[in-house]
Amino acid sequence: MKEQVALAGLALCLVLSSVAAYTVPPAQLSLISPKGLRISIPDGPGISLFAVHYSINKALPGVAAGDWNYDVTSPKNGYWVHENTLVTVNDGDVVNYWLYVLYNGLGYQELDLSWTASESKPTNAPPKVPTTIPGDGGDAGTDAPGTLIFDEQFDTFDLDRWEHEITAGGGGNWEFQYYTNNRSNSYVRDGKLYIKPTLTEDKYGDGFLNSGVLNIWGASPADLCTGNYYYGCERSGSASNYINPIQSARLRTVKSFAFTHGRLEVEAKMPTGDWLWPAIWLLPKHNNYGGWPASGEIDLVESRGNLNLKDSNGDDVGVQQMGSTMHWGPFWPMNGYPKTHATKTLSSGTFGSSFHKYAMEWTADNLKFFIDDELILTVDPGSEGFWGLGNFAKDAPGIDNPWQYSSSKLVPFDQPFYLIMNVAVGGTAYFSDSFTNSPYPKPWLNNSPTAAKDFWLGKNNWYPTWNPDTNNGEDAAMQVNYVKVWKL
Repeated sequence: MKEQVALAGLALCLVLSSVAAYTVPPAQLSLISPKGLRISIPDGPGISLFAVHYSINKALPGVAAGDWNYDVTSPKNGYWVHENTLVTVNDGDVVNYWLYVLYNGLGYQELDLSWTASESKPTNAPPKVPTTIPGDGGDAGTDAPGTLIFDEQFDTFDLDRWEHEITAGGGGNWEFQYYTNNRSNSYVRDGKLYIKPTLTEDKYGDGFLNSGVLNIWGASPADLCTGNYYYGCERSGSASNYINPIQSARLRTVKSFAFTHGRLEVEAKMPTGDWLWPAIWLLPKHNNYGGWPASGEIDLVESRGNLNLKDSNGDDVGVQQMGSTMHWGPFWPMNGYPKTHATKTLSSGTFGSSFHKYAMEWTADNLKFFIDDELILTVDPGSEGFWGLGNFAKDAPGIDNPWQYSSSKLVPFDQPFYLIMNVAVGGTAYFSDSFTNSPYPKPWLNNSPTAAKDFWLGKNNWYPTWNPDTNNGEDAAMQVNYVKVWKL
């Protein structure tokens, strides 16, 4: 939360300046799932501060200080919104509260208010109002977010919501990590999720990579291997075929949450360090149109952790740059993603030096991608859909259209998709051999049969860039402040 705790003395002083020329607008209160309270009022000309004071099941007469006292210093999407995910409000509890608004330099209050909580009330967010999303170019305008259907503030690590993938198969790019459920690699602290890669040898010891056996089949439901593809559940090390030298985490909501159409918003900081590959993305829950990429993939953000990585034109393609991409096509390798891909490169700073807001708005007509409220990509396939956009009938005559029986304009992006967050390392696709890295070059070639070994033998060059002995090694971690989804 961005609000600052209100000072009771200041509030009382400002209250004394109140006159009857302005009426504080009625507040809307609602419960936040799984825990918390939201209080909001509509924005309007002249409002420069909104303060709320409240207690749960306890009288709050006049302008007395409540158990919770907050100032909101800026509006968002047409509302002044206070959210408290620390307070527990149960069905039937009474919230006693009073409001204060600074309007045209004068203070106004509304006293002796109360609200009875009801979990059945469908008011999990401020009501929709017409507004234009910042950075949207001022086009036809976009409705403000509707009902909040997913709200993750990472006050705890909810493993009913976030399932760990357990596999060495990665994402099909022969990456150098394996994914596991381990608090060294994924944990929640101070309201943030950390996904941090570590060295496999830290757990299994020296010599394991070229002589050990990584067996992650599991025995109980909580630790079963989630993907056997690409030898994902068991690998043996040899002199030429090294076991995945990195241990990391990949979290998903496939069993707990998926959505179709809505606004997804994530505030996160990308990891910094050579050959790190963080991603926040979505996959279809059911593969309604067949295997990848026929049923689609949506990449909200991907980045590379290198500080000094350049493409063949000398442009930054490391942690100064992020990308958003949609993958689609009748089958591999027919993938139309180059037509639905955009990048953003910062002129100063990096995506690993501070938190940034990554957002996507998904309607029945198009998808829009934003970085810090700046629109970077709009995907509208047109009347012929993605089949026509990809020119697949022309490029591969006679192939079947997997989407021909759907009337949706956005097929295959008309089905429920679930969320994924992970930090991968290296692999044989995302880091092109044409890239140049300084001060040390890329230690493997993408077509090398010993790519994992070559990467590991370059450890003395790339591992120090992860800063493992500073800040608990968290410079190399992807940090996530919140994940929210609104139904539009």
